[in-house]
Amino acid sequence: MSKFENVTVVKEANIYYDGKVTSRTVEFSDGSVKSLGIMLPGEYTFNTADREIMEILSGELEVRLPGEGAFKTLHTPETFEVPANAAFDLKIKSVTDYCCSYIK
Repeated sequence: MSKFENVTVVKEANIYYDGKVTSRTVEFSDGSVKSLGIMLPGEYTFNTADREIMEILSGELEVRLPGEGAFKTLHTPETFEVPANAAFDLKIKSVTDYCCSYIK
């Protein structure tokens, strides 16, 4: 899906790593939540509360998922899933556009 309709967008940005990762929260009428964001080059670790499905729309990056020893290169567009209450690592090589779905 390239477009969301009938949603609420939270104006205040989610800002991480001194502004190198930013996103906006999108709320749907069924109660589901996604975030749309941009990541600048760098290395980041993120922690999850809910299960997350990350859609990488563009960019060059590597991901290390929970329980995996090595980083995996992603070829965008690509999707990966992270379990709830976990951490994952990213190496962002070029500006990366993403959509994250939070699964309760």
